[in-house]
Amino acid sequence: MGENKRKTLPLPVSNPLLVIISGPSGVGKDAAIAKMQDMGLPFYHVVTTTTRPKRAGEKDGIDYHFVSEADFRRQIKTNELLEWAKVYDNYYGVPKKEVREALKRGQDVVLKVDVQGAATVKKLAPEAIFIFLMPPSKQELANRLRKRHGRLGAELKARLDKAWQEMECLPMFDYVVVTYNDKLEATAREIAAIVVAEKCRPKARAVKL
Repeated sequence: MGENKRKTLPLPVSNPLLVIISGPSGVGKDAAIAKMQDMGLPFYHVVTTTTRPKRAGEKDGIDYHFVSEADFRRQIKTNELLEWAKVYDNYYGVPKKEVREALKRGQDVVLKVDVQGAATVKKLAPEAIFIFLMPPSKQELANRLRKRHGRLGAELKARLDKAWQEMECLPMFDYVVVTYNDKLEATAREIAAIVVAEKCRPKARAVKL
């Protein structure tokens, strides 16, 4: 009898992933990403560029790249931003160079963008992972916005109305994670579990920018 030959099974290829974290204002996108960093999860967090004023305790280059409107418009003209949008009278954008360099190094990249920005990235990088963070209720989201901005009256209503309009974009996303104020670690672990599951796919995602 001939010698039995064992066939080597092809192992799935794990490409670096581009993870998009989105959701309405006040849902806890920054808090979730900060908790992921505190837990030491291995990913590269791209810092968003913005023209909005710096809040108490925020640091330039860590929370955001804070720039003038003139500088932001220059970055638009020179095509330095992967996506950008104007939200509540302020501009926000994602530095394209940071994303490309991190993926090239083989690092998983996490981007925080609004729903409009997620739609833009979806066109440029459809193989990215799109995760929508959702509040447990409209009342909970209203409470979070009041805590952040105070009693906003008409502005609060406008933000809540927009948040519920953004919920209509859920079919664009791959996953939904509900965020609770006292369960930040659980939120971070859910996002991490999504990334692990994606890396186990037999057909790996391949992000090209």
